[in-house]
Amino acid sequence: MTYAELATAARGNIGPFCKACPVCDGRACAGVMPGPGDKGVGHVAEKNWRAWQSVSVNMDTLHEFFSADTRTTVLGRELSLPVMIGPVGDVQRHYGERYDTVSYNRCVLAAAAGEGTLAWTGDGLDGSIMTKACGLIGELGGAGVPTVKPWDDATLERKLGEALAARPSAVAMDIDAAGLPFLRGQEPPAGAKSAAQIANVAARCHEAGVPFVLKGVMTPAAALRAVEAGADGIVVSNHGGRVLDGTPATAAVLPAIVSAVGDKVEVLVDGGIRSGLDVFRALALGARACLVCRPFVVSAFGGGGDGVSAYLLQLRAELADTMEMCGATMVADIARDMLWE
Repeated sequence: MTYAELATAARGNIGPFCKACPVCDGRACAGVMPGPGDKGVGHVAEKNWRAWQSVSVNMDTLHEFFSADTRTTVLGRELSLPVMIGPVGDVQRHYGERYDTVSYNRCVLAAAAGEGTLAWTGDGLDGSIMTKACGLIGELGGAGVPTVKPWDDATLERKLGEALAARPSAVAMDIDAAGLPFLRGQEPPAGAKSAAQIANVAARCHEAGVPFVLKGVMTPAAALRAVEAGADGIVVSNHGGRVLDGTPATAAVLPAIVSAVGDKVEVLVDGGIRSGLDVFRALALGARACLVCRPFVVSAFGGGGDGVSAYLLQLRAELADTMEMCGATMVADIARDMLWE
């Protein structure tokens, strides 16, 4: 099944907020929250998608024949492709009744592991979301990345304990979730974290031998603070526009962030990445790997675990095709000079 076919199959199973568009470009759900849309006037998600479409690649087939190798290593773990499934915190609230967050996590974690990559799990006010996600990751031998919100210290301590007990591939914090309207003024409280607080989280993870990733970095200065705090990876992310209106696209800020941090930290990116060509664009701009989120929810609603696997295979095939048409035999060969500028 192609993604377009999965989206067609999802209609009727998903919604009413998500329209399961054949191209998940943020237009039909602009400003729709609850739902998969973005905050304010609802332009950031579409801006993310359009920014990747504005990046042109250099076609070059004057080379020996090869079959592209899409394997890569992220945070010490070999993946079959440089794509991971991004986290969702409350599937029923935003997408529909077919899955609750636990059953959705079970679906994507197993499908991702089966295709040789990882799914990230979300977090929410309901503490059982994190507890059950960590249990599932533990059952899969650590094949997953639990993502904790920037909670108050006591809540964060408890949830980090659950996450680390699963021996996951990494632990992440989506620090930009401090701007989610669903968390404002709620219990437990969540909010911004200082570099010192992040350093404590990173140290806790390192003591357990688990990499720590900070998600929601949008400036070179913040990226450098994350490096100083001990993060092993960062995700260049504006949370799909869900936390602050008027932010730039992730593709726009990615090159400056990569330039600032060099090889001091692994740089991942999300936001509007929808095809293997988009993945190639992101890697050519300096990312180590990508996270893709909303289309995997649609794929699950349209085809269950098989649908999630099918979309991963589609992304892998599209990436391999682009690599072969641009002269990159392996992921490490993808470079900035393969973009037309």
